[in-house]
Amino acid sequence: MNSLRIAENIVKYRKKKGVTQEEMAYFLGVTKASVSKWENEQSMPDIMMLPQLATYFDVTVDDLLGYEPQLSKEQIQKIYSELGKEFSEKDFEQVFERSEGLVKKYYSCYSFLVQICVLWMNHYMLAEGQKRQQQILEKIEELGNHIQKNCKEPGICNDVIILKASVNLMQGKPESVIENLGELISPYRLMNQSDGVLIQAYMMAGDAEKADGFAQISMYLHLLQLVSGAVQYLTIHMQEKDKCDETIKRIDKVMEVYHMGYLHGNVASVYQYQVAIIKCMQGEDEEALCRLRIYAEVIRDMLSGEAYLHGDDYFTGLEPLFDGLDLGTQMVRDKKIIMQSARQGLEHPAFEKIKGRKAFEEICSLLS
Repeated sequence: MNSLRIAENIVKYRKKKGVTQEEMAYFLGVTKASVSKWENEQSMPDIMMLPQLATYFDVTVDDLLGYEPQLSKEQIQKIYSELGKEFSEKDFEQVFERSEGLVKKYYSCYSFLVQICVLWMNHYMLAEGQKRQQQILEKIEELGNHIQKNCKEPGICNDVIILKASVNLMQGKPESVIENLGELISPYRLMNQSDGVLIQAYMMAGDAEKADGFAQISMYLHLLQLVSGAVQYLTIHMQEKDKCDETIKRIDKVMEVYHMGYLHGNVASVYQYQVAIIKCMQGEDEEALCRLRIYAEVIRDMLSGEAYLHGDDYFTGLEPLFDGLDLGTQMVRDKKIIMQSARQGLEHPAFEKIKGRKAFEEICSLLS
């Protein structure tokens, strides 16, 4: 958290107001020497004088004090990691109460509050009972509203819109999602065509390194979106065998060419899991078991690595992307909770007919 900057601010606001130390002292009923000592950090104004000083400069007391509780990216990562681990090991309500205390302490550190929303959204299912889980989702929405109302950074506000939409989806409010996201991510918005413009600008400016890095980041993100979009597409058309088979054939090639199991284990495992469900529904049990094995192996390998996000021999310029993330390369949930969730995924009704198979038991053991 930043220290108080009252001396610096008194100088700044006094000069902005265009008054001398003597004029300011006369107005406040103190000596010029007192004002000089304030500005030179030799003493502090009496606490009862702070409202009068703030009014004189037409600012808030917090502005005058320079009180702006902020956390560095490293501090946010550390707190998130600690809370995520505690959620996997301790009583949910105890950890949640601690996280609420941190929200109150850093109520104007909006990048931190966004990550608290992410933390709650990834752990709310650990709360006891559906009613309490819904209360947590409502708290995420309330915190998001606070961020939107007070934060002046468009990027953070857009992130909050997407977070709130995800919460609305969990709450079973599709109309709210459509209303809030429909315009923001419309394919007709010029913002969605900006990648190429920026890359060309870097090239024109003679900065080939920046152009290369941004092109890699753009390809990487669009690759993840392609596979994630395919998962949704398969869900929509799971009753249409020909459409599913063609989609799986195409995405399988993308997965192989880009080594998706290594490049992004989470996206890869979700895709293999969805394919396994579809293959079970189509009566292709052997293929379903094969996909579930890949699903389990990808998760196991992902959790055994030190970094959740990373590049490879082709994507060598992703560091600026990962460095810019508030959570860096760490996972949004503790490894224990991820493994527990992966095991629960094997309880899907579609897998009922293959549960007794030896191959299925081996898959379960991979996630134990």
